[in-house]
Amino acid sequence: MNKVPFVNKEQIEEIVKNYPTPFHIYDEKGLRENAQAVKEAFAWNKGFKEYFAVKANPNPFLIQILREYGCGCDCSSMTELMLSKALGAVGTDIMFSSNDTPAEEFVYANEIGATINLDDFTHIEFLEKTIGKLPETLSCRYNPGGVFKMSNGIMDNPGDSKYGFTTEQLFEGFKIMKEKGVKNFGIHAFLASNTVTNEYYPMLAKQLFELAVQLRDETGAHITFINLSGGVGIPYTPDKEPNDIRAIGEGVRKVYEEILVPAGMGDVAIYTEMGRFMMGPYGALVTKAIHEKHTHKEYIGVDACAVNLMRPAMYGAYHHITVLGKEDAACDCKYDVTGSLCENNDKFAIDRMLPKIDKGDYLVIHDTGAHGFAMGYNYNGKLKSAELLLKENGEVQLIRRAEQPKDYFATLDCFDIFNELNK
Repeated sequence: MNKVPFVNKEQIEEIVKNYPTPFHIYDEKGLRENAQAVKEAFAWNKGFKEYFAVKANPNPFLIQILREYGCGCDCSSMTELMLSKALGAVGTDIMFSSNDTPAEEFVYANEIGATINLDDFTHIEFLEKTIGKLPETLSCRYNPGGVFKMSNGIMDNPGDSKYGFTTEQLFEGFKIMKEKGVKNFGIHAFLASNTVTNEYYPMLAKQLFELAVQLRDETGAHITFINLSGGVGIPYTPDKEPNDIRAIGEGVRKVYEEILVPAGMGDVAIYTEMGRFMMGPYGALVTKAIHEKHTHKEYIGVDACAVNLMRPAMYGAYHHITVLGKEDAACDCKYDVTGSLCENNDKFAIDRMLPKIDKGDYLVIHDTGAHGFAMGYNYNGKLKSAELLLKENGEVQLIRRAEQPKDYFATLDCFDIFNELNK
């Protein structure tokens, strides 16, 4: 099995006439088809809503496309809240899932009517003191501790995570919030990251549905929604089968009808907060080979670096690479594909078998639509790249210009040299 990029060499050669590499490019057709599939997969639940994780890709053009399919915004900071509000997402269109949250962010989230998802037991009192009175609708993030296991082994380690209420804190928290006037309750949990299995959501849902019934029975809380959060992943490596969102939705439906419906909770809305699944495969980083190096290893230097995509440098994440125009050539050369940062971990691939790469070749680095551009930074004074949208009709639209030196120097306006730098 191989990964096929959604752009080809001829398209890129035309695009670079107006937009030099490196750049991130997004596939509108694939993005729309996937958003529609998610909507259909959970259509059985009357209150279903996907809250796209803005942290994964905060580009307003892309978020606006998802909003056409009924998606809301999952926000975790003031600026994400501001961006979502500017796009018209206010009130129940926003889920504010934050941690270690500054008071002013709770105030703003409350002002625009966002549904607040508390990360910690102590935040109940903190929120009340901050905004004066708890809102009528509140959610709590649950962390059962231990490890999250599935049939294919341990998926993640919630017990080592900084997020969420313990089981005991959740029950006590619901009682306190109910006494303080909260009328509508939500449960939220994120127990495993980037799972490439159709089992994850149904197993998580079963655990949360059973918990919801217990909470209702023991605290009297009116639970109106259960948020399965993210965790539905994508296959970064070409040997894995992608998740089937329709099978996932059907799996959640089955446990919903097994647990919630008999308990008289068949009106509970299901929410999701997928970022990687919604956007990841529909973005790519396009970069050009500009140098070769032949020392203890064979290196290909490209004009992108970890500033444009830090996942491989940060934790060795795999991103597949296609050399455009050489898709059918033998992968008989072993390369480290590197950027130009003054850090030895600035590598997109290590000991990767690829076709022979010549200077001037264009490389497509796959699956950068989520946590790609969004995690960029400016180390070594490097500037963030442009973002482009490959539209359904084949046209290309600039949806974020590349940074310029004046952007990098913009916050130095308190220095005498500012005007000189911005000439």
